[in-house]
Amino acid sequence: MKNIAFFFFAALFCVTVSGQIQTPVPSPAATVEQQVGLTNFTLKYSRPAMRGRTIFGDLVPYGQKWRTGANNNTTIAFDTKVTIAGKELTKGTYAIYTIPDENEWEVIFYTDTNNWGLPQNWDETKVALKTTAKVQEVPIEVENFTILFDDLQNDSAQLIFAWGNTVANLKIDLPTDEIAMKSIDKIMKGPSAGDYFAAAVYFHDEEKDLQKAYEWITKAVEMGDPAAYWVLRRKSLIEAELGKKEEAIATAKKSLAAAEKAGNQDYVKMNKESIEEWEGN
Repeated sequence: MKNIAFFFFAALFCVTVSGQIQTPVPSPAATVEQQVGLTNFTLKYSRPAMRGRTIFGDLVPYGQKWRTGANNNTTIAFDTKVTIAGKELTKGTYAIYTIPDENEWEVIFYTDTNNWGLPQNWDETKVALKTTAKVQEVPIEVENFTILFDDLQNDSAQLIFAWGNTVANLKIDLPTDEIAMKSIDKIMKGPSAGDYFAAAVYFHDEEKDLQKAYEWITKAVEMGDPAAYWVLRRKSLIEAELGKKEEAIATAKKSLAAAEKAGNQDYVKMNKESIEEWEGN
């Protein structure tokens, strides 16, 4: 029994000590956040070092899939769609795999990002996009594998892969003009029905200018979906508080009908109670 206890505490001591030891990892993790135009990118990858080794064609063989870094998947995330070599890639997060060669790299954007290195079972249905990156030799050696963005324009950027004396670059085109024009058109056309509704709700809830809230909620009803029973409900409440009882009852009846059609029993109940109250006064 004593021997068992001794080995138990000895093992516990070893685990405790080892849990406190901190050592540097050979391929440290890196995160790159970059805004280009109106698109936000986030790169996450690990950075192995050369350590005197020949990289491409040796440590990283030509013509074979490469994890493009070390450790967990190298990933790229962006919050708008992008276009690469004329092919559209929807916003999201992708693992980046490459097939290096002397003159160009094949770059693969893969939808499954939860792999340690290459997937055990490669699934072509998870390949969102394949393209090629141009390769050039540089007169200096990049000790640690590096991915970065360069040549930042309003509507494009170069995604750069560099290690040893090899640099591969891939152009990414962005929908900056499309996003900007949509924003401009929206603002120039004035607030939307949703904007008017949100402003009216705020003024009503915070007991600010009730007449202004009424003007805004009226615009929200005129511009919006006639079946939006929640908007009609809010308009009836504002009308009632302004002493417009007949208008409030008429609006509440519209909200009631729309709520019944939508099957929202909460609004059915609230509208019936309000109509009964206002008709009784």
